[in-house]
Amino acid sequence: MRSNDFSSSAQRGQRIASVLRRVWHRPPPPMHLSSDHFAEVIPALLGTGAGALGWWRLLHADATGWSGAHELQQAYRLHSIQAAVHEQRIAGVFQRLRTAGIEPLLIKGWAVARLYPERGLRPYGDIDICVKPEHYVAAVAVLQELQSFVDLHSGCRFLDDHHIDDLYAHSRLVRLGDLNVRILGPEDHLRLLCLHCLEHGAWRPLWLCDIAVALESRPLDFDWDRFLVGDQRRSEGATCALALARVLLDARLDDTPIADLAARLPRWLVPSVLSQWGTTSRWPSRPPVMFALAAHPTRAFSELCRRWPDPIRATVHWRAPFNDLPRFPFQLAEFISGLRVIPRQIGWLLAGRRRATTHSSQDGAGENHDIPRPCTPA
Repeated sequence: MRSNDFSSSAQRGQRIASVLRRVWHRPPPPMHLSSDHFAEVIPALLGTGAGALGWWRLLHADATGWSGAHELQQAYRLHSIQAAVHEQRIAGVFQRLRTAGIEPLLIKGWAVARLYPERGLRPYGDIDICVKPEHYVAAVAVLQELQSFVDLHSGCRFLDDHHIDDLYAHSRLVRLGDLNVRILGPEDHLRLLCLHCLEHGAWRPLWLCDIAVALESRPLDFDWDRFLVGDQRRSEGATCALALARVLLDARLDDTPIADLAARLPRWLVPSVLSQWGTTSRWPSRPPVMFALAAHPTRAFSELCRRWPDPIRATVHWRAPFNDLPRFPFQLAEFISGLRVIPRQIGWLLAGRRRATTHSSQDGAGENHDIPRPCTPA
């Protein structure tokens, strides 16, 4: 990425951060952004699931007449409808599993969306459900018909440095309609949100808003020692994620015992996040590299640049420390590691072409058989 591209991306990222600064409050603080600059980041807000939060900001800034406001309002309305459907689905999943003698554990999604001022401010994707490993096979059978919207986990991936029984022992039951739903304890859930955000390079601003709202909604008896217990590299990363929420979104962290730890952010971290937010071409929703190169051979260099690993994911994947040392060695290692999938993608392309050729020849043969043969003289 050229330096001027990086600069413009970082500026857009900074404007997104300005829109989302303490936007989870009722009401949010004043926004210091012009209508033109706000309009510039609307596609990013909508594309990353933060469109409803953008509408919340405009609504409380008496700026609902700004360009693009209608699109954000529509996102808010859509998320509100989806939230009602999503809650019914969650209740159905819990009832099915409990009938089968399996106690599910809900993570992310509704577990954090319930902390926002209104249900339509945070969109939902899959329903993330954790079960104990010994119950996983039975849970798969129970939820077989619901695979399209349930993401079932054996244990808890981002907290696998904790024993699953310990996570259940510290979990809590919260009310969802007429049902009690089991979610992680506040310390474990905040840690999971932090690690999930970093695992995916923090490219989605909504994830940092989730961290901020979970941080500021923590109970008075929140146990910071428990939040930090576990793998040291992960604890270090989780602390950095909290510091990012403070620096970029003005989340309140000063009254916590880890404020001093979080104050020492690596110099490369904030610019990396802002660049991620402002560079839509690097969003993960892109085709495999060989498919992209086959479709556009002349854009090979730009396609490879788009897939250059961001420093956050490279740091997490290679279990590197979050310090001021250059990230290039980890990014290079991540890039080379990613090249291992190219032979497999070439195989997919060749197999696809062989199938297309085979079908074409078979279709042609079928057409020949259907052609009437000329009559031969007796």
